[in-house]
Amino acid sequence: MTAADLPNDVWLPLPPDGIDGLPEGPRYLFWDGGEDFPADPARCVFYVVPYMKPVEVGLRPLPHLGSVQVVQTLSAGVDNVLPGLDALPPGVRLCNARGVHEASTAELTLTLILASLRGVPDFVRAQDRGEWLGGFRPALADRTVLIVGYGSIGSAIEDRLVPFELARVARVARSQRTTARGPVHPLSELPHLLPEADVVVVATPLTETTRHLVNADFLARMKDGALLVNIARGQVVDTKALLAELGSGRLTAALDVTDPEPLPPGHPLWQAPGVLISPHVGGPTSAFLPRAERLLRDQLRRFVNQEPLRNVILTTGATSES
Repeated sequence: MTAADLPNDVWLPLPPDGIDGLPEGPRYLFWDGGEDFPADPARCVFYVVPYMKPVEVGLRPLPHLGSVQVVQTLSAGVDNVLPGLDALPPGVRLCNARGVHEASTAELTLTLILASLRGVPDFVRAQDRGEWLGGFRPALADRTVLIVGYGSIGSAIEDRLVPFELARVARVARSQRTTARGPVHPLSELPHLLPEADVVVVATPLTETTRHLVNADFLARMKDGALLVNIARGQVVDTKALLAELGSGRLTAALDVTDPEPLPPGHPLWQAPGVLISPHVGGPTSAFLPRAERLLRDQLRRFVNQEPLRNVILTTGATSES
């Protein structure tokens, strides 16, 4: 068998001829979830999962990728790929898109916080009615913000909170550590931190540990009048428990993600009092494409040169590397 006979296809959900600087060697093929595969999946060695497509679309090639060595997502989370990993051979590295979505997601988080506190949805509705709606509204200044899920996105959110003269930012992650800005508390300390927070931002990955992390007990511990902001995954929040709190008027919420998603017409969340909903738009902005292309260029250069890849979450047949 010659080198030309060896599998060397790279499947990209972005047109390869539009990405400058891809390393020579592999054959680059475009596939963004269409019905037909661009070539024999058995020849694919590096698979980039289509972005913002239904889960079943990204999973469809996995059982056929017998030669694949890398599965790269263009999302920060990898929960959309995990159900299909059993179909892959051992030794496949799964990488996420750390570095691509931090700026856009942090921007949206601040947008949701400020719009909710200052009553922007009410102003828009009043404008539609031609009504001048004045009055006092809560400010972000002098408030305490709790960030649940202090990874790269959580850190980027705090970067943008700094100029707003907060009383305090509290940080929670899976494990305890210390950063230049202060301590990161473990999840076990959430019960003591929630009653102190005016704004709770959920930015944690979706795992079996975090599924329905924001449940009735979590919400009950939040102080009266607090704002819940979810820019993580919809299933991190128990929708039924949230609806109960929203219905009572005790809490408000701003949600970029929901469970179910997309939120179907007639779902009670649409009409729940005190909730602002954006349709999962934390990542898809003008900032996405240049950062995604930069990530792919770097990862593929490393792959071709047999250098360590970035953002390796796990390797199939091995323990997690995260």
